[in-house]
Amino acid sequence: METAENLSAVVLVGSLKPSSQPSSSEVLGRQVLEALGHHGVTGDVVRLTDHDIRPGVEVDMGAGDAWPALRARVLAADILVVATPIWMGQPSSVTKRALERLDAELSETDDEGRMLTWGKVALVAVVGNEDGAHHVSAEVFQALDDVGFTLPAGAVTYWVGEAMGSVDYKDLEGIPEKVATTTATAASNAAHLARLLKAAPYPPV
Repeated sequence: METAENLSAVVLVGSLKPSSQPSSSEVLGRQVLEALGHHGVTGDVVRLTDHDIRPGVEVDMGAGDAWPALRARVLAADILVVATPIWMGQPSSVTKRALERLDAELSETDDEGRMLTWGKVALVAVVGNEDGAHHVSAEVFQALDDVGFTLPAGAVTYWVGEAMGSVDYKDLEGIPEKVATTTATAASNAAHLARLLKAAPYPPV
């Protein structure tokens, strides 16, 4: 376990359900956070549907917009975890809205021309009852890379149930072995990469 310097993480859960209802995406997101904890990473979980995130691609969309506060949490963290369900073969609309808001980071830079997200590591967690985890992770990977996050090797963990089945990830009796192993590897690689980038930031533009 690497504990030379503690790291922080935030998990953005793109479930369509509010936090008053159980969510498979949140279950897997919390499992990623727990796995990160074995590497000196602490953090918290945000259910995006609990917040009024206005549509748009600006840092602040005006009065009542909850994104600026959430953005501050993302920028304060070393690791961002995006946990999304699969809906109609794609990331959820809630997840997409958060990614759209992150588009504003393309024009936010430090004094040396680096985006504020440079040096931050991202992971993806995907759940669903139909095929599509690879497609969903590819979409989210591309968006996160575009807006400055760095992806470690094995940057996604996922579970996909039987096609047209009725069993959700949150209803499983235990964590499938392959999911547990994949989650542990993703967390280990993310923490390792985040420490490297914190010690040796990207060069100025």
